Amino acid sequence: MAQLQDSATYLDKAHIAPEVFQLRPDYRALLMVATNIPASPSTAASEAFLSSAETIAKATLAQTPLNNIPHVVAWREAYKSFGAKPKKTKSSVEALLSRVDAGLPRINRLTDIYNAVSTKYQIPLGGEDLDKYVGAPFLVRATGDEKFINKSGGEDVVDHPKPGEVVWCDDEGVTCRLWNWRQCSRTALTDLTTSVLFIMDALEGCGDEKLGEAADELEKELVKMGGDVEVWRRVLRKE
Repeated sequence: MAQLQDSATYLDKAHIAPEVFQLRPDYRALLMVATNIPASPSTAASEAFLSSAETIAKATLAQTPLNNIPHVVAWREAYKSFGAKPKKTKSSVEALLSRVDAGLPRINRLTDIYNAVSTKYQIPLGGEDLDKYVGAPFLVRATGDEKFINKSGGEDVVDHPKPGEVVWCDDEGVTCRLWNWRQCSRTALTDLTTSVLFIMDALEGCGDEKLGEAADELEKELVKMGGDVEVWRRVLRKE
């Protein structure tokens, strides 16, 4: 379990390995910790927020085909840089945008909210349950020995990333494969989650201003959930 007595200090411990920046010097990660969140399944409010994001995304795609959206293109190139095949394994934002016409899944309130922000701003965005997280987050290129826990037939299955793959990790193993392609089941958000680590991934095609606007809207939606929600954030970039 992550120690959240001082969330700002916790975020200070997050780091990105130099070899990741060698692949993409333009990469930035915006990390946000939110605590004291009222646990909740999907609600009418999260449904309305996600529906609005779908409408905005449809209008964007009507003007600019998915293949021409700058941030989607940048992520395809990033995946190619470490040997992934972007047609087979899409970045999380491309996967969401490709499903907009059919409608995005409604999962739980927190996931619905971050999917809405991701879709609206065209930024890969994931959430991890901090009560199940072990230590601070770090982004590295995998050795291939790390553990990745996924679900198959309702049961936990241990898998491993490919050597050189870019992966988010905690002290227990891989929490997200292929930068932002697939999150592990171990730290997945549920209806009972009350503390979250959100990770936004940005490349060229997404400037700092847009990244900040997306974070501001995410924070606003979290605060609207009620209770005594507290939020901290930090941006990691190449020094």
